[in-house]
Amino acid sequence: MLQLDAYKKHYITIIALFAGLVVFSVLSIGIGPVSIEISSVLKVIAAKLGVINLAEDELVQSSAIVFNIRLPRVIMAILVGAALSVSGASLQGLFRNPLADPTLIGVSSGAALFAAAVIIFAEELNKFLPDFIQTKLLFIAAFLGGLVSTYLVYIISSKRGRTNVSTMLLAGIAINAMAAAGIGFLIFTATDAQIRDLTFWTLGSLGGSVWDTVFTSTPFLLTCILILPMLAKKLNAMLLGENEARYLGVNTEFVKRLVIVLAALGVGAAVATSGIIGFIGLVVPHLLRLIIGSDHRFLMPASILLGALLLLGSDLFARMAIIPAELPIGIVTSAIGAPFFLWLLMRNRAQIHPI
Repeated sequence: MLQLDAYKKHYITIIALFAGLVVFSVLSIGIGPVSIEISSVLKVIAAKLGVINLAEDELVQSSAIVFNIRLPRVIMAILVGAALSVSGASLQGLFRNPLADPTLIGVSSGAALFAAAVIIFAEELNKFLPDFIQTKLLFIAAFLGGLVSTYLVYIISSKRGRTNVSTMLLAGIAINAMAAAGIGFLIFTATDAQIRDLTFWTLGSLGGSVWDTVFTSTPFLLTCILILPMLAKKLNAMLLGENEARYLGVNTEFVKRLVIVLAALGVGAAVATSGIIGFIGLVVPHLLRLIIGSDHRFLMPASILLGALLLLGSDLFARMAIIPAELPIGIVTSAIGAPFFLWLLMRNRAQIHPI
């Protein structure tokens, strides 16, 4: 009976998050420097889906704003937030520690370094690459950067199937420092136009979201979002320890490699789309663990929904805080996540042993 009540709470939480995401998505499309009524937003979306027909002069301005400007941005906020949060949840399950965040352990910085290198050397690289690779080069580079960073952190911090948390965080600090040095050197050698582009990666923004961005990044982001939750039961087993998981029939090496690759893919695509957005992968899974527990079967779907909702809210605040300018979204998420991280450290300080 108690277990049924717990499952009921989990399902209610997921349904509430889904409903909140739908409602807030519609509100985000309507809210902006030019306000659009919710009824008009719904009419424009319904017309684009072919459900209703609009007269040629009806809601022309609203249709342009909704479909060409705000809808791609909302879609990207949902996908990027979901990918970052589910990647954070999976990495925390893999490392068996709630402090394993894509930003803290250097995954985002590694992806940003490789993406920055592509921005600087794009002209030289494009001379040797076919057209279909050129259009995906930024995403491929960011994925490889995230993959290399994640693999290095895992190798450095793991020994005999066990992860040393202090080593993991220190390795993340070192990788972040090396990536920052690399990006700094690229900025030093960059032109004024390239410096403006690189500033985008360091501060984070969804301002460049257009339909081309959506179509290019969606396959990468959805691969991460859809496949990682399928590993929930295996990650649950690995919470017991790798040896115990092997006794339960889990191919732990395969699971580790798959989680690392998918998390790197999701974070890399997110960085290529929106730059470095910190703390989403840390705040969301840990907050949900306090509410629904550590069962990845519920934690990962809930993380997808809450991550999308949190980034959508952060983006709305970034758009509206200093009109007509726009606040970088990385500043907003860091302002939310950093105090939460400090609270997390203080909450767990009884478990911290002196050196």
